[in-house]
Amino acid sequence: MTDQSRSSDWTLLVHGGAGSMTRDTIDAAQDAAARAGLNAALDAGSAVLAGGGSAVDAVEAAVRVLEDDPAFNAGRGAVFTHEGHIELDAAIMDGATRDAGAVAAVTRTRNPVTLARHVMVDSPHVLLAGKGADAFSAEQGIEQIDPAWFATPERRRQLDDMKARKTGSFDVDLKYGTVGAVARDAAGHVAAATSTGGLTGKRWGRIGDAPLIGAGTYADDRAAAVSATGAGEYFIREGVAHEICARVRLAGAPLREAADAVMAETRELGGRGGVIVTGPDGETVYSFTTPGMYRGRASAEGARSVGIYGDED
Repeated sequence: MTDQSRSSDWTLLVHGGAGSMTRDTIDAAQDAAARAGLNAALDAGSAVLAGGGSAVDAVEAAVRVLEDDPAFNAGRGAVFTHEGHIELDAAIMDGATRDAGAVAAVTRTRNPVTLARHVMVDSPHVLLAGKGADAFSAEQGIEQIDPAWFATPERRRQLDDMKARKTGSFDVDLKYGTVGAVARDAAGHVAAATSTGGLTGKRWGRIGDAPLIGAGTYADDRAAAVSATGAGEYFIREGVAHEICARVRLAGAPLREAADAVMAETRELGGRGGVIVTGPDGETVYSFTTPGMYRGRASAEGARSVGIYGDED
């Protein structure tokens, strides 16, 4: 499913994950909490863009809000690993320069997306992981927090439920709770950011697509900015975010066509999920192959929408 609009100035899209969200599986309180969180993220990113700020600043601001919101699987409210820990991944990319930064399996940084940006700006690297990423975060003076702050009773219940079922599968509810944002600023530059706690019950240091540049996150002023959410192993194999941009840049495909085609190919591999996409001309697209996706959009023209279910346009 897709949806799109145009703006001549700035545009912003956010997502809070895709999956089996329907009106029968999401209660009123969960629905309201998700919509409030998406609106708060749109407020944060829109304030940056309306003030003449960059797309990179906007996506970081929007994702920070989602990371602090326990309604989503990123930062506070992230899911537990099989061993009962929380390991966080994030990435950010600037479409103007194609500079990028990412982190994986961090445990003490309140806002992993900000750490990813420091990797991009203050290190010679693109991706840092585990203890090294935690150490770099502390060295950079980024806010550190007790890991217990990330934990919520609902995420603990989900892990306990998964273990009780003894199915051996991850994320039994098929809710891919990654969060992300893409933006186009008034100068015509695009950027993308993505953050996640991964999958409930993940093991052996598993890392999904969110922090992998070209898989779950990519931005290129010559094509588009993409943030993905879904079954990470399949998104990695498809190279979803870069593949969408490559089709736009090299084949001249419209954003909608490129996003839908890549999501269809990913589904053929066995993976479901969704993407948000914006181009340097301000066009915006959602594409998802799940019953629902937490999503929101805002633009300089005053357009504003938030949705969860597949029948919301």
